[in-house]
Amino acid sequence: MRPAPNVAGFPPATDVFDRLAGIADRFALQRDLAGSDDWIACERLHDPGSPELAAVLEAERVASGQVSEHATALTVMAVYAGTVTSAAMLAWALEDVVIDMRASNVAVRLSDHHGFEGYGLREATVTAGAPVELLVEQVVHQHLVPLVEAMHTRTRAGYRQLMGGAAHGCAAAFCLASRMGQDVDLIEERYNAFLSATDVGFEKLGRVIRLREGDREGLFYLRDTCCLYYTSAEKTKCSSCCLDSVSDRIANYREVLRRGTMPH
Repeated sequence: MRPAPNVAGFPPATDVFDRLAGIADRFALQRDLAGSDDWIACERLHDPGSPELAAVLEAERVASGQVSEHATALTVMAVYAGTVTSAAMLAWALEDVVIDMRASNVAVRLSDHHGFEGYGLREATVTAGAPVELLVEQVVHQHLVPLVEAMHTRTRAGYRQLMGGAAHGCAAAFCLASRMGQDVDLIEERYNAFLSATDVGFEKLGRVIRLREGDREGLFYLRDTCCLYYTSAEKTKCSSCCLDSVSDRIANYREVLRRGTMPH
């Protein structure tokens, strides 16, 4: 990816967004939300009593067949942080720009399947040359942490487990990109800079490791919390599930590198 110009406001946003979408679908942000009334404003999800948060939780409960309200909340948090806000992580890591991913600028569309149908921006605003502190403020403090607090209040899902989903989702953007042709040294350096700038305890909820098999190399996340997706109708565990031993997860990750597949 080419570096963006070191100016604030609207650098070649189309180039930035197109390049992000070219890496993986999860980094694709829609920028034209007009003409559809099924977008849910993410800032409404910060209200634990809102019908919008209820709709998001119910959609995931039905789609994944979760067995409890708190398990549904943990599953939503993990997939939300790993998709909805992930483009901001990667834009900063690769192009030194911060996409405005405050909850007030982001909307989501529900899906009949696990996760979300789409996520987009009200205004495609980016700031180039911004410090990592701006990324942390907008994505972590103004978006993910208030969502954690709202879901904790509404469902009584464990606060630490919800924060673990947020931490994992943020790390997933860096890890996935590291295995899709991006500079692993750069991605690892940028993740460590992001982690160091956070002040909400992400470093206590898991860690990123670097593995190599043959000519393939990448970053992987070892979670210390569980999203309880294995209690859903799918009855499958995430590749990073803390119910598996560290040695088993590392062995699975090495197999991922050998096969060239892309788990979370």
